[in-house]
Amino acid sequence: MPAATRPPFARQGPRRAVVIGAGSFGTATAVLLTRGGLRTTLQTRTPEQAERLQAARENVEYLPGVELPADLRIDSATAGLERFDLIFLAVPSRGLHDVIADLERRGLQRRAAVVSLAKGLVPPDGRPPSKLLGDLVGEARVAVVAGPAHAQEMVNAGAGLVVASSDEELAALVARLFTRGGVICERSNDPVGVELAGAAKNAAALASGATGAQGLNAAGAAAGHIFQEVWRFAEAQGARPESMIGLAGTGDLVATALAAGSRNRRAGELLAAGMPAAEIPAAIGQAVESLESVPMLARALERAGVEAPVTSGLARLISGELPLDQWVALVRTTVPPPARWRRHVRRGFWRRLWARLTFARRRGELTA
Repeated sequence: MPAATRPPFARQGPRRAVVIGAGSFGTATAVLLTRGGLRTTLQTRTPEQAERLQAARENVEYLPGVELPADLRIDSATAGLERFDLIFLAVPSRGLHDVIADLERRGLQRRAAVVSLAKGLVPPDGRPPSKLLGDLVGEARVAVVAGPAHAQEMVNAGAGLVVASSDEELAALVARLFTRGGVICERSNDPVGVELAGAAKNAAALASGATGAQGLNAAGAAAGHIFQEVWRFAEAQGARPESMIGLAGTGDLVATALAAGSRNRRAGELLAAGMPAAEIPAAIGQAVESLESVPMLARALERAGVEAPVTSGLARLISGELPLDQWVALVRTTVPPPARWRRHVRRGFWRRLWARLTFARRRGELTA
């Protein structure tokens, strides 16, 4: 599909939206969009799941206790996308590649924009979702959403999100939709920075969970090292510091660290207890994106020439190649690269230099 410059609804607003993926965050997003007055459809992975949600008007499995609005339509992902102006992708990052590749076949329209809700990287190369979507529809039709937004709390008490897009009008439009549903939204023009901040958050939460039993200092060091390593990589991609330290990065990390049901932190604790990574999602009952995104992130950092011993060590802990005691020792002994010191120019340096240049010029004129 040739890239379009901007969705034609950018000024007058969209008419219909679809959220693909009925997990906790996808369901919460659909609820908020409906509350905000947008005609919204929630598409489930299977027809059977759609029937259960339609009958119960509640997502008992992923968002219990939250009544689905009467105006929210439920459908399965086998349905088309022809009538939608906004497509929200709320699927785990490991399944994003297939979902994105299938958008055109399902009837994605040139008028539509696509919004990624994923906080991980896309296999097999670890690319940010916005890059894949930009290749398909053009950067101006792509936005990403991130930030500290626990699904239950988001629909009951609000949240703080970041909406990022290279197109200012699209970012503003998506932010308004969430705001009308009861969520505060920051706008950003740094989608890759926001996505890498989310990937760093997931990795740091996993690392702190795997190290927490060894002490708070070790857990804090593990998270700090990973954020620093990922930031050096993000900076090389043109990202900006505020994306890493704002709502999408450290804000989301604090929410994850405090959340009793944090999947990434719990996965780290299970890794430290000796459970193989392949068994952890079943034990938790949901996908844990960091178990797959951390190895991809480590490879991406290595390809970019970024020194990242802690991120790479965490990937080896996940694969079972690095024992827990060696992982903890690595965290405790790693020294980050030194600061980029600025040379201090002595007071009056430029005045002395100008005087010398002026003297040399005049001397040349006298001897000519």
